[in-house]
Amino acid sequence: MSGSTTGSGAAPCRFAHYFVICGIDTETGLEPDELAALYQWLEADRHGTDPEAAATGENLEQSPLKRTFKSKVLAHYPENVEWNPFDQDAVNMLCMPKGLSFRTQADLREPQFHSFIITREDGSRTYGFVHTFYEEVTSPQICSAMQTLYQMHNAENPSSNPSSSSSSSSSMDSLASSMDEADSSSSQRVGGGAGMGGYDASRDTLYVSKALCLITPMPFMHACRHFLAQLHRAVTSASPPPLPLESYIHNVLYEVPLPPPGRSLKFHGVYEPIVCQRPGPGELPLADFPLGVAFSLLGVENLVQLFTCTMLEMQILLYSQDYQRLMTVAEGITTLLFPFQWQHVYVPILPASLRHFLDAPVPYLMGLQSKEGTDRSKLELPQEANLCFVDIDNHCIDLPEDFPQFPNKPDFIKELSEVLQSYGLSPQGGAPPVPTTSTTSSPSPGSVSKGLRSLALSELEDDGRNGNLGGEERAVLELLQGNATLERLRALAKRTGVEVGRMDGSAGGAQQQAGGRTAAEELRNAKLNVQLREVFASRFTTMFADYEAFVIQSAPDLESWLTNREQMHNFDKASFLSDQPEPYLPFLSHFIETQMFATFIDNKIMSQWEDKEPLLRVFDGRIDKARLYNVRAPSLRSSNYQRCTVLKESAQAIEQRLMKIDHTAIHPHLLDMKIGQGKYEHGFFPKLQADVLATGPTNNKWSNRTTTAQRRKDRYRHHTEHLTLDNDVKEQKYMQEARSLGKSLRQPKLSDLSPAVIAQTNWKFVEGLLKECRMKTKRMLVEKMGREAVELGHGEANITGLEENTLIASLCDLLERIWSHGLQVKQGKSALWSHLLHYQAREEKLAEQQALSPVSNGERRKSESSLGLPSIRVSLLQDMRHIQSMGEIKTEVGRARAWIRLSLEKKLLSQHLKQLLSRQALAKKLYKRYAFLRCEEEKEQFLFHLLSLNAVDYFCFTSVFTTIMIPYRAVILPIKKLSNAMTTSNPWVCVSGELGDSGIMQIPKNVLEMTFDCQNLGKLTTVQLGHDNSGLLAKWLVDCVMVRNEITGHTYKFPCGRWLGKGVDDGSLERVLIGELLAPSAEEDYGRGCRTPPAQRSPSQTRRISIISLTARGYKPTSAQIQEAIGEAVNNIIKHFHKPEKERGSLTILLCGECGLVGALEQFFHHGFKSARLFQKTVFVWDFVEKAVAFMESADQMGDLQETAEPMGMTCHSLCRYVNAINSTTRNIGKDGKFQLLVCLGARDRLLPQWLPLLVECPLIQRMYEDSALLRERTTVNALISVLETLHDFPITLEASLVKGIDL
Repeated sequence: MSGSTTGSGAAPCRFAHYFVICGIDTETGLEPDELAALYQWLEADRHGTDPEAAATGENLEQSPLKRTFKSKVLAHYPENVEWNPFDQDAVNMLCMPKGLSFRTQADLREPQFHSFIITREDGSRTYGFVHTFYEEVTSPQICSAMQTLYQMHNAENPSSNPSSSSSSSSSMDSLASSMDEADSSSSQRVGGGAGMGGYDASRDTLYVSKALCLITPMPFMHACRHFLAQLHRAVTSASPPPLPLESYIHNVLYEVPLPPPGRSLKFHGVYEPIVCQRPGPGELPLADFPLGVAFSLLGVENLVQLFTCTMLEMQILLYSQDYQRLMTVAEGITTLLFPFQWQHVYVPILPASLRHFLDAPVPYLMGLQSKEGTDRSKLELPQEANLCFVDIDNHCIDLPEDFPQFPNKPDFIKELSEVLQSYGLSPQGGAPPVPTTSTTSSPSPGSVSKGLRSLALSELEDDGRNGNLGGEERAVLELLQGNATLERLRALAKRTGVEVGRMDGSAGGAQQQAGGRTAAEELRNAKLNVQLREVFASRFTTMFADYEAFVIQSAPDLESWLTNREQMHNFDKASFLSDQPEPYLPFLSHFIETQMFATFIDNKIMSQWEDKEPLLRVFDGRIDKARLYNVRAPSLRSSNYQRCTVLKESAQAIEQRLMKIDHTAIHPHLLDMKIGQGKYEHGFFPKLQADVLATGPTNNKWSNRTTTAQRRKDRYRHHTEHLTLDNDVKEQKYMQEARSLGKSLRQPKLSDLSPAVIAQTNWKFVEGLLKECRMKTKRMLVEKMGREAVELGHGEANITGLEENTLIASLCDLLERIWSHGLQVKQGKSALWSHLLHYQAREEKLAEQQALSPVSNGERRKSESSLGLPSIRVSLLQDMRHIQSMGEIKTEVGRARAWIRLSLEKKLLSQHLKQLLSRQALAKKLYKRYAFLRCEEEKEQFLFHLLSLNAVDYFCFTSVFTTIMIPYRAVILPIKKLSNAMTTSNPWVCVSGELGDSGIMQIPKNVLEMTFDCQNLGKLTTVQLGHDNSGLLAKWLVDCVMVRNEITGHTYKFPCGRWLGKGVDDGSLERVLIGELLAPSAEEDYGRGCRTPPAQRSPSQTRRISIISLTARGYKPTSAQIQEAIGEAVNNIIKHFHKPEKERGSLTILLCGECGLVGALEQFFHHGFKSARLFQKTVFVWDFVEKAVAFMESADQMGDLQETAEPMGMTCHSLCRYVNAINSTTRNIGKDGKFQLLVCLGARDRLLPQWLPLLVECPLIQRMYEDSALLRERTTVNALISVLETLHDFPITLEASLVKGIDL
């Protein structure tokens, strides 16, 4: 168990710390359970009724036998243990989570076993094991009090039929697990006057529950269970036990040590010896809860999903009628986390009075006892957006949305299934196994007809839904808990006079025979446990084999590391993820953000100065061993599944320990007791002599040893106490709370539960949520700002899209938790979306009342460009309507997440939430006073943290919802106002983006603006603009095209600045324009200072257009500038391919954009170009290329090329073929467009470096280029060729809009 190692290390080596007896205090009599009253107060408060009325008086509608009464700790030995102080309230509450329970002789009174756990503030754990049985009430006062209660009840409810009385304090019925929860129709009361469910002191015998409990530092469940069962058997058997009970209790408390690591220990119960064992230093830590049962209850598939939710620190709620099932599943799951440990609230059995703890806006793992007949819909859970709900009894689980699968899940499930099948268990789950190697303790002979028994057993096998801890020594009845059929059989048997024997430990001789079989069963369980755990552990050994390489050791000593640990960057997440196989990334990117992973890395760093934390030591040992056996380098990024190789050895180690006992504890012996006390009385647990149990022997050599772990913990505690004296006390207080929301929130205090304490707990939550928000927004900013941030010393350089997605998902989760904190009444699964809907309904109602258009709510955002696009309105309601109209999103949680993503992309998240929260009347109606959203100062800080996210650009909506229809608006801006009006031709446009294109759309004549709907195009990259050259005035001078996504408001500008028309400019009738995203307008200037620079832009030269414009501007770049531009363009393309695939952005911009390769090569070809106009006609670079090709073709026909080397001839043919294909295309692209196409195709097909020498050696070059031209300098051309060859390593793909209509 994850925390067990710390719990054990921190305590001297005693097997058990306390022996506790809980039950009814005859001095104080019957007291209604205050906690039940508090629970009713909380429930009333939750439902908005008057809490005071609910809390006063007892619940008179309920039959007194079903009410809850206060239990007390009657005795505990020893009085106190220094290293583990006794917490009376917590122990009482967990021993009897529902208080005392009463029965009469007509009811079933089977003993029950359950366990619990107490997590201390430092995170260490203590285990409790409880045996509950029914004891006859001998106190006449209690009997008469019960009689009086019945008379009052009958007077109040003359017509009520007690057998069907419904419990109103639904969660607070008496303990006896599922037995008393049985459906009233199954008539658990049988025979006599008690059949009516009443109690008459003159006729009935009254019984009350009593609990015996052992509190231990380690989870020795089987051993404690046997010990307590034997104690109970000693009380109920006909003859007294061999020694007084004090001898056995003293023995287990003071004379039985913990087994040393790697050894087994035998000690003695009342009747039989008990064996327990402890794993060695290199083995997985102790876990005694039967994993086979957890797998059988849920099935492998469900259990792996639950395990994944636990790894990702979601909120997990287990739900079952049976306390021991809750504990088995909770402990099973946390056990499997090795080498990690659950860091948050952990309450496997949540007492009914602590139900309000489900409001906690933090990750938790809690277990809630269900009531027969209540389904999940009756549970008012405050937040479900991130909840994994596990209905153990119905073998099903509800998972949160958008949750990544565990790596290699199918292979993993297959391997686990094989292990289960080898032990005869079904991987499907749904029925806990019936023990195969042993029958449970058989009833005394003749007590039950054989037919009835075999029928009951066959019922058990048929009804897979029922049954309890299979694979365990349980009474057949316990395996059949809650089985209505069997209860009907029992009722029938009693009516017909057949007495059904008690199926508990008092079965005498039969129990002795079962002893050997029990041992075999336990061995089988222990082997199955360790093999299942090894399969899980080996997954982590494979996944994190190289984790040490990515740990950043930045502090010189422990002191400075502890002081700065909040700011420290401890793990290189980006490099780690880039080293993992692609299929693992969705899971790993979420997991490395968890608290459990952060703590694991902290422990690793602290191990430089301290002893290694035990789990880490075992894990590191395994990794070192794996390295010795296989060199992992070649298969580094392989996602092949590696099966666990140590299953056999691990099972053998356990078997050897259990078969060959290493140590035997001192036998129980007579103590120095007062004569006449502790006398044996059949059926009653005696009052023990406190003085003999108060202290142990003083000469015990192991009684005062403490371990290094304790010393280390003390040192850490002293250090943090010393730090609190610092100036910024608040900050340092959080530092002690070890990066999580504070260890104080790991475990609710089970004592004083006044409303004031609840309010204080909630205040801690508010502070914790605010801190979490600060950390998350800072992390998102630092990651997103990339390289500049690294230069300023903040963390790693690049953030992958995957990691960005993870951070945004965790922000969505945080917002959901904030919105669900302190809700008055829960509506729907997403608290945030529910609040938005309330807001929408109010605003629309107000708008109707004012008879104004809803637009007036939104403030105008100034036009992005003032270049002709009408401004878009900032409207929270409009953004909601966009989300509501998206048919792809089916759930409320999905809509809330989509709305958050859209607001983040539009840089309006903080503004929208501020607007939402500005309606204070609505907030008061929806939230309690202590809710986060009603703490003014914290709320302001929270909105400020979210505002800081406006400093960076997110595309988290556009990139996720790729299939939705989006309205776009396009505006064409001519250079001359009249040029469009005078054009007689028919223009068209086609918009392309990273996800597709819009297809060719005709633009209505004389219209400059159009809107169109099409499937999400992603980030826009190119616009094709053209016309059909019809009519007399078929010339068009276009400045640019603007396109805006009407949902996200992103506006792209596609500069043109050229004519479209035959006989003008380069004769182009269509142009491919390259887009750039415009920065938001000046009203967001405050964000400018910290904006990230636009993607793929560098402060380079302005765009060359044609020779005319260059000479007109009088701008001629120098040869050095041209070479630098080419180098920069090639570098950008290489960098593009070194990014993760999903991060690369548009290659088109890098090829054809402002500082792209085409422009740089165009400049190279223009350098020294003789630009004299021949008969007033402009000469273009393409003219030179065409003439060169014509020369080569004529030379080829004359046979001049025959003498050239073979490859040269091939290259020559390829150049001619490409140029002719471009010239013969049906598209009317101009000469510059053709040159652009040639460069792009040459780069794609790796031919550019081969074509250059052909053009250089063409005799035409002397006629068309001056002597100083770069193209005529041999060394420069060779340098260019070698630069272009570096692109050969990368697969360049061209956008369809560039190569449309080219047939090669």
